[in-house]
Amino acid sequence: MFLTLSTTHRPATDLGYLLHKHPGRVQAFAQSFGVANVFFPEATETRCTAALVLDVDPVGLVRRMHEGGGDQAPLDQYVNDRPYVASSFLAVALADIFRTALAGRCKERPDLVAAELPLEAVIGVLRCRGGEGFLRGLFEPLGYAAEARRLPLDPVFPEWGESAYFNVTLRATKRLSELLGHLYVLIPVLDNDKHYWVGTDEVEKLLRNAGDWLGRHPLKEQIARRYLRHKRALTRLALERLVVEDSDETDEDEIAPAAQREVVLEERVSLNRQRMQAVSSLLLERGVTSVVDLGCGEGRLLAELFRQRQFRRLLGVDVSIRSLERAAERLKLDRLSDTQRSRIQLLQGSLTYRDQRLEGYEAATAVEVIEHLDPHRLAAFQRVLFEGVRAPFVLVTTPNVEYNVKFEGLPPGQLRHSDHRFEWTRAEFSDWAHAQAMRHGYAVSLLPIGEVDERLGPPTQMAVFERREAA
Repeated sequence: MFLTLSTTHRPATDLGYLLHKHPGRVQAFAQSFGVANVFFPEATETRCTAALVLDVDPVGLVRRMHEGGGDQAPLDQYVNDRPYVASSFLAVALADIFRTALAGRCKERPDLVAAELPLEAVIGVLRCRGGEGFLRGLFEPLGYAAEARRLPLDPVFPEWGESAYFNVTLRATKRLSELLGHLYVLIPVLDNDKHYWVGTDEVEKLLRNAGDWLGRHPLKEQIARRYLRHKRALTRLALERLVVEDSDETDEDEIAPAAQREVVLEERVSLNRQRMQAVSSLLLERGVTSVVDLGCGEGRLLAELFRQRQFRRLLGVDVSIRSLERAAERLKLDRLSDTQRSRIQLLQGSLTYRDQRLEGYEAATAVEVIEHLDPHRLAAFQRVLFEGVRAPFVLVTTPNVEYNVKFEGLPPGQLRHSDHRFEWTRAEFSDWAHAQAMRHGYAVSLLPIGEVDERLGPPTQMAVFERREAA
C-alpha cells in the first residue's frame, strides 16, 4: 500500500523540511506489522513528491493473531486484503513516521508550519465501504477536490466487475498538518475497520486529531462511530466532547453579544474581578497547590492563579476549543519557558462524562458554569465533579437571580446571559449545595461575592465544599 504527498509550492523541496525527511535519501522504518519506506520520486524546485510505501508482513500478522487469541474465521488469517490496501496500518505508520509534521512542528522552517500550501495526496488502493458518495462526503466538506477511480476486481478479467477499492486523489490548499490529520482519521473510517483494540485512548486520539473540525462535519456521527469501531459508549463519549454543536455556527453573532451584555451588566461592580480574587484568595488561604478549573472558558481564573507561585499544577478544561485557544493567548503559553509551561495545561473535554485526566488535584473550581448546563445534564456534571474529580476542596459559583433587579438595562425576568439555562435564588442554591454535600461526603459553607444588598443578597453566590475524612 502506498501514499504520496506532493506540492507545487516554491521551492517545492520545502516539503522535505516539513516532513523531516531528506529528499535525497531512501529511509526504512520498522513497524510492528512490517516495514515502511519513505523516498522522494521527484524533488525539484517546482514540484516535490514524498512517497510512503508500507510493506505489511502477512506471516507476522498471523503469528500475532495466534499469540493474541484472535477470533477470526479459519481462512480470514490467510485470505484477506490487509497487506494491500490503505487501512489503519497506513494511518499508524503515517502518525509514527510523520509525527512531527502531524503535530505541526518544524524547527528549521517554523514559517512553513502555518503556511497554506498547494497539496496533493494520492492513496493507491483504498477500500471505501459506502462507495464514492461517502468518500466525497467525508473530504469535500473539508475543502478538498476529490477524484476517485474505482478499481476492477481483476484487470485481466473485466467481466468480473468492479471492486470496493478506489484509487483516490485529494487536492487542496492547506497546512500540511491539516492534511495529515485528515488522512490519519479518515483512512480507517473509509476502511471501517482497525487492526488493533479500540479503547478510551482512541477517543483522545480522535479529539486530538479532529477536535477542531469534526464537530462541524456533516458526517460527524458516522466518522466517530466508524473510527471507534462502532462501540456505542465510546462514540457517545466522543460526540459529547466535540467542540461545535449544530447551532454553534451562530455563536460569534449571537452568543458573543450576549456574553458582552453580561460583562457590561457586571462591569460597574467589577464583579468578574471580585469573583476571580475571591476564589484565588480561598485557594491560597487553604494552601492548595494543584487546581483543576472545570469550564475554564478563556482562562481568566487560570491567569489569576498562574501569577501565584503557590500553584504548581493547573489544569483548565472546556468543551470549546475556541475558548481554549483564547485562554492559551491570554496565558501566553507559546512564550513560557519549559519550567513555567510545566505548571499549566489546557484540555478539551466534556463536563458531563468522567475523565481520568481530571483526577488527582487538591482543588476543583467551577466558576459561573452550572447555570450554562441544561437541567437534565446537571446530574451528570455533579457526578463528574463530586465522584469523578473528587477533589478535597471544591468551589462553585453561580449568579444570584434575586440580585438581577439591581442591574440597569436588564428587563424584568430576563437572565443575565442568553446561554444561561437557569439562575438560582439563594434558597435554591443552598438546597442544591447541601444536597450535594450530604450525598457525596462533603461539608459545605456558602459565601457571598460582591456587594451584599440587605434584602437581595450578593450578586454572586459561592459554595465551598470540603471533603470529610473517612471515619
